[in-house]
Order: sequence, then structure tokens, then C-alpha cells
Amino acid sequence: MILAPESVASFAGLLAHRSRAAMCLALLDGRAWTAAELASCAGISRPTASEHLNLLVDAGLLAEVRQGRHRYVRLARPEIAQLIEDLAAAAGEPAPARSLRTVRAAADLAEARTCYDHLAGALGVRLFDAMIANGLLADRDGLAVTAAGRCWFTEVAGPEAMRPAGSRPLVRSCLDWTERRPHLGGALGAALHRALAARAWVTPCAASRAVRLTADGERGLAGLLVPAAPSRS
Repeated sequence: MILAPESVASFAGLLAHRSRAAMCLALLDGRAWTAAELASCAGISRPTASEHLNLLVDAGLLAEVRQGRHRYVRLARPEIAQLIEDLAAAAGEPAPARSLRTVRAAADLAEARTCYDHLAGALGVRLFDAMIANGLLADRDGLAVTAAGRCWFTEVAGPEAMRPAGSRPLVRSCLDWTERRPHLGGALGAALHRALAARAWVTPCAASRAVRLTADGERGLAGLLVPAAPSRS
């Protein structure tokens, strides 16, 4: 398949606008938002936000969710979230903090957050590193779940975690835009986040996609992700 440069430029241009980029970044929390909520987030009027959202929906980046008379939008699929997170990682420089509140919010996001539906930030990277170190994931010839990993993920997230989820890959490494190292994405990354949230090992922060590792989570993960034993030669 040969892609026309015009098509690529047109698609990229959708995210080249500051307000549209701000709204898409907000939607990385995985929730459905109203136009009014996204307008407030982007600092624009509701009619202007609706115009931008219509463009993003028509292009397939966002999907509409109707509930009665209310219209919500969300990212259309995990691949779109991955694209936006990758762009954020490539952009490099975070927005400058303008107050103590924004400094704290940025620190919370860097420590632990959701990347659409899986864990990111320092916590996500630490989990990914521990899974590699303990042989739950292998990355020598592309990322894959090992036999030990299948048992571990089944125990933590249930047998459905290992079942295919449409065309979405089971596992993939996702470059973390704050840590600049990979965390676990894919269907299994999403299943792990759901399982940890269900156990209250991670809890969401108010009005943010930052999450916190609870005391139960620290104990549970310390017991499950013990350091790998050194190999004997």
C-alpha cells in the first residue's frame, strides 16, 4: 500500500493544533468526556471545542458515546492512545509548571498514571523492569510472555487476561514519555491495570489520570515481583 503524502500531512495536521492536542491528551485517561469538560481543559469556548471534536470524530481519532441527550467523546481505540503517547514522548519537553499546584500534579503524573488503560510513569516502568528481571516477560526477540508469565498473569488478572482481544496485541512495549523507558502496554497491560485497581492496589487521583500505589499494593507487588535470583554458572 502506498500512502499519499497529502493524507499523512492532513492526518498529522489534526494534532498540530494546540486545542485539539490538549483535548486528546486529556482523553488519555481512558474516560469519555463532554465537550464542555474538554473546552474547559483546553481553555476554549464550548462551540469552538465542538468544532474541533467534530473534526477529530470525522477523522476517526475520537468516537462518540451518546447517553440520552448527552454527547460524550473518547479516544476511538487503543492504537490512537498509543500514537498520542508516542508523540508526547517524541516531543520531549513537558509544559512548564506555573504554580505549586501544577508542580505537584506533574510530579504525581510522572510517578504513576494511566496511559489510556494501562499503567505508566515510574511505577509502570518499575513493573515492566521487574517482569523482565523475573522472567515473566522476555524481550530478546521482541516482547513476549513466558510460561512463568502466563501463570503469573493468570493468577493476578484471571484466565481471561491471556485470551486474544481482537486485533490488539497481547503485549507491547510502550515508550514512557516521562521516564523515556518502556512500560507494558497491549491487552495484557490493560488487564493488569484492571486487576490492580480491582484489588485497590492502585487508586486514581481526583480529577487526574495520576494513580497512587496503596500500602496494600506495595505489599502485594513486593510479594509477587520479588527480585530475580542470580543465575548460577
